[in-house]
Amino acid sequence: MKKLESKYSIADVKILQREICFNSFLRVDKLQIKHKLFDGGWSESIQRELSIRTAAVGVLLFDPGRDEVVMVRQFRIGAINENISPWLLELVAGIVDKDESLESVAIRETKEESNCNIIELVRICDYYNSPGVSDEKVTLFCGKIEADNAGGVFGLAEEHEDIEVVCLSSGEAIAAIETGQINNAMSIIALQWLALNKDKLVQAWL
Repeated sequence: MKKLESKYSIADVKILQREICFNSFLRVDKLQIKHKLFDGGWSESIQRELSIRTAAVGVLLFDPGRDEVVMVRQFRIGAINENISPWLLELVAGIVDKDESLESVAIRETKEESNCNIIELVRICDYYNSPGVSDEKVTLFCGKIEADNAGGVFGLAEEHEDIEVVCLSSGEAIAAIETGQINNAMSIIALQWLALNKDKLVQAWL
């Protein structure tokens, strides 16, 4: 266990200066920091830009009886420069509003984006999405659903959402990671978790 634990903590970082340099859909702070070095002493003053993001939740929707996952496809600006479609196949996901529990976000976003109802939730993991430039922390769940009538186009018009619901067998979804058709971290992490835990999950949910 000692190999997994850092000898340093937040107390070993000094924030010398911090200012908001951009604040719109994204907020970006500019920081001057110093931190302790592994060989001893302190670093020089370092400038870093940090994207400030609200915590987020992603939900892998799984029907254990049909062995199907329900995913969503929508336009993503981050994929616009690649030689792929910027309409990515993803998990249902959303940000956490003030005083909202992670579980309630999972339930709300599932209904808004896919029109499915969560029957049961299992927490998969928490992770930092891109800690080199952002403080965004993501919590992943697997949600038990009934996928019999899943499909259609959903999302909130006021948030410019245009979301297609896609049903896949769990095998098709996992194979799509290898082909690159599923190419975002949130979905890859959740589907690989499902591949490792599906038998146990099905036994618990059926």
